[in-house]
Amino acid sequence: MPHLENMVLCRESQVSILQSLFGERHHFSFPSIFIYGHTASGKTYVTQTLLKTLELPHVFVNCVECFTSRLLLEQILNKLNHLSSSEGGCSTQITCETLNDFVRLFKQVTKAESLKDQTVYIVLDKAEYLRDMEANLLPGFLRLQELTDRNVTVLFLSEIVWEKFRPNTGCFEPFVLYFPDYSIGNLQKILSHDHPPEYSADFYAAYINILLGVFYTVCRDLKELRHLAVLNFPKYCEPVVKGEANERDTRKLWRNIEPHLKRAMQTVYLREISSSQWEKLQKDDTDPAQLKGLSAYTQVELPYYSKFILIAAYLASYNPARTDKRFFLKSLCFMKTRTTSVFSPRLNSKCLTKWSQSVFLMRIDSLP
Repeated sequence: MPHLENMVLCRESQVSILQSLFGERHHFSFPSIFIYGHTASGKTYVTQTLLKTLELPHVFVNCVECFTSRLLLEQILNKLNHLSSSEGGCSTQITCETLNDFVRLFKQVTKAESLKDQTVYIVLDKAEYLRDMEANLLPGFLRLQELTDRNVTVLFLSEIVWEKFRPNTGCFEPFVLYFPDYSIGNLQKILSHDHPPEYSADFYAAYINILLGVFYTVCRDLKELRHLAVLNFPKYCEPVVKGEANERDTRKLWRNIEPHLKRAMQTVYLREISSSQWEKLQKDDTDPAQLKGLSAYTQVELPYYSKFILIAAYLASYNPARTDKRFFLKSLCFMKTRTTSVFSPRLNSKCLTKWSQSVFLMRIDSLP
């Protein structure tokens, strides 16, 4: 599809594989597909764009928002119910407690005429959070097509490999698809595609080439690079707007943007100031260190009581590990100890250590 190729750049092989797995609407697709890759590698965008462009019935759920299994199962069912309900109709909220209830309710929801004879897709973004939920949830989603006897495919989107998901008891193996990181050529092509209409594509491509030459060694995140490109472009084309240079005068444009890109290098990923503050900083030519909030990570101050906890932990680290129970238990009546003479020098040294710690903690409590 030419329209889809223009929307999804540098992911032609992954799109082709997904299209072949999806097949026709009425065909049974693969029960589960596991898509993994580093952050900002196009997993979510490609999946959503493909499903929306092909107009396939799908439900997209972010597992970060659903921190319990009940929230996750109910959100899937309610979104499916909204898809199956007639236009203008009011769909009721579905409650679901367990995976058995989910399978039963899923069969009821997918009986609707709008979902019959076609594959229903459930997309679980940030799927690594499923490992913190009930043990039967991940195997259940992997075999959902078998459990429900419905034409359904579950897509897992994750940043970690499948080997870290696989349960020790074994499970149904999904189809694994890897999204590699974008190369510098891919980033150049994708970022150049976002050029403003008032400037030529070659002019914006030259700017992206300069930007990647500075930031590619420290940042390969497409989202961050796109943010930096939008933020620093007005400063790059400032000489052109003022009439001091033309679009082909790359040397003069580079000299104008170089100090500002060096400043931006100090705040990659930090987001300590807003975009409006950064634009004001660029216009006023202010030193970044003078702006409040910028590089504040160099002045970390611990909370008041955390300092005393840190000091107490440091002092306690000088005691042997075998004496922790003796020193820090509230009651010693349940501890089995050997009868030792009161005048034993070893016992006296332990008591002295314990007494000094008690005095230290009492002094801490008495501080204002």
